[in-house]
Amino acid sequence: MMRRDLTLNRRRIVVGALGATAAAALATVFAGPASATPESAKQLLQTLAKGDPKEGRVSVKAPEIAENGNAVPVTVSVESPMTEKDHVKAVHIVADGNPNPGVASFFFTPASGKAEVQLRVRMAQTQKLIAVAEMSDGTLWSAAREVKVTIGGCGG
Repeated sequence: MMRRDLTLNRRRIVVGALGATAAAALATVFAGPASATPESAKQLLQTLAKGDPKEGRVSVKAPEIAENGNAVPVTVSVESPMTEKDHVKAVHIVADGNPNPGVASFFFTPASGKAEVQLRVRMAQTQKLIAVAEMSDGTLWSAAREVKVTIGGCGG
C-alpha cells in the first residue's frame, strides 16, 4: 500500500493559492453581469408565444418614474369577454433590461372571469416592460411601457 505525504508545506500553499486566484479571475471574466437586450426579450416572447403580436387589447400600467426599482407595481389587463369562444389563454411579461428577460407568465381560462394581473417587478435600470396576450383563437396582442428607474432622485 502506497502512502501519500499529506503534510502542508510552503510550496503546496502557494500553488493552491495561485490556483484559487486563477479560478476566481476566470469566473469574474466569464461570468460578468448579464443583461437582457431588446433582441433577447423579443426572442423569448417568440419562444413563449409563436407569431407576431398586434398592438391593442392589452394595457400595461406602471409608473413612468420608479424611485425604488426593488418593487415596481405593474398591472397588465386584457380586453376580453372571457367566454368559451373568446378568452385569454396566457399573458407573458418580459423586461428588456433585467438580467433575465422573462418576468412572468400567467395562464387563464374562461372561468377566470377577468384577464388582469398585478405584480411587482424588480428593475435595476430604466427599461421597457412588454406584455403579450395569447387569445383562444390564436391571435397575439401586445403593449409596452417604459419605466425610468431612479436612485435617490437621479435619472437612470
